[in-house]
Amino acid sequence: MKPATIRRSLCASAAALLASAAPGVGADTVKVFLLAGQSNMEGKADNKLIDHQATDAKTKDLFAHLRTGDAWTVRDDAFIKFLGRHGGLTTGFGSPGKTGPELEFGHMMAEHFDEPVLLIKAAWGGHSLYQKFRSPSAGLPSDEILAAELEGLQARVKQANEKSGKNDPLPTMEQVKEPYGSSYRNMLKEVEDTKANYETLFPALKGKKLEMAGFVWFQGFNDQFGDHAPGQYADNMKHLIKDVRKDLGVPELPVVIACLGTNGQNERSGNNKVVQDAQFSMNDVPEFKGNVKAFRTDVLVDKAAAELFPTWRDNFEEWELVGSDRPYHYLGSAIWYTRIGHGMGEAMLELLK
Repeated sequence: MKPATIRRSLCASAAALLASAAPGVGADTVKVFLLAGQSNMEGKADNKLIDHQATDAKTKDLFAHLRTGDAWTVRDDAFIKFLGRHGGLTTGFGSPGKTGPELEFGHMMAEHFDEPVLLIKAAWGGHSLYQKFRSPSAGLPSDEILAAELEGLQARVKQANEKSGKNDPLPTMEQVKEPYGSSYRNMLKEVEDTKANYETLFPALKGKKLEMAGFVWFQGFNDQFGDHAPGQYADNMKHLIKDVRKDLGVPELPVVIACLGTNGQNERSGNNKVVQDAQFSMNDVPEFKGNVKAFRTDVLVDKAAAELFPTWRDNFEEWELVGSDRPYHYLGSAIWYTRIGHGMGEAMLELLK
């Protein structure tokens, strides 16, 4: 919570007199950031872990700026909507019972702006950019690829029917096409729903105008798999950036990409490297210069969690003090997710200059 916010609550009448001269006091706009991706944008750091580390002498300084006294701050100048949940920004807005990068990122945005900040999270586990987040200008895969996909799906149903004695209908081409772009469309629906209902969801924002200020993308794991997704990631990422800007009506909307980093401190290799390199290459696209920033998340690894993970079953009591999930979820490390959120914030602030 900014000192200015505290001062205003203590000296409301004085603030009213100074409103015409003080930037941000009585601001009539809200800075909105759309945070999208798959399970790691959801956030997988267990709340029990982050609660422990926020009070442990070895790690509490890393989280002190997010707390007020002995409790997590619930900001009154930063708000969040994540699918069915909404409220003042604090812990617990990741997957159920968990926290993600939104906590640190939202804190940094709120500290930067005089205006209130609103985060809209649209994230679903296991959704690839190749298929479900595929944006309109990317089009559908080729007829040949779709036909091969249909053939594979039908073969599996036939095999299942033979084993079970059932006669389930075979998938159709329409069913093959249906998932493509579904999460992209749902992401836009989340934005529209928030715009339509934000004054009810967040009474403190009543009468203020929403202003789309940035887009943050944290995804990539599922695009490591399949014959086509890894090699097409760069093109699909370009389409995503352009389509998000078009559909949100902000031609040069700042875009931050947190590159896939589930390899952690291990050497980059295979399709993990292919996807990460494709994301990082957005920094070199001429039309994205100065308005798109990709950064590496693997170099932010929580080494204490990474070193203990291989023997976590044998050292469970020690493990649950540093991690709470598998490598594909950044070990469920509250420290790693907070560092990623900070990286998102630093990149966004660089673009906002």
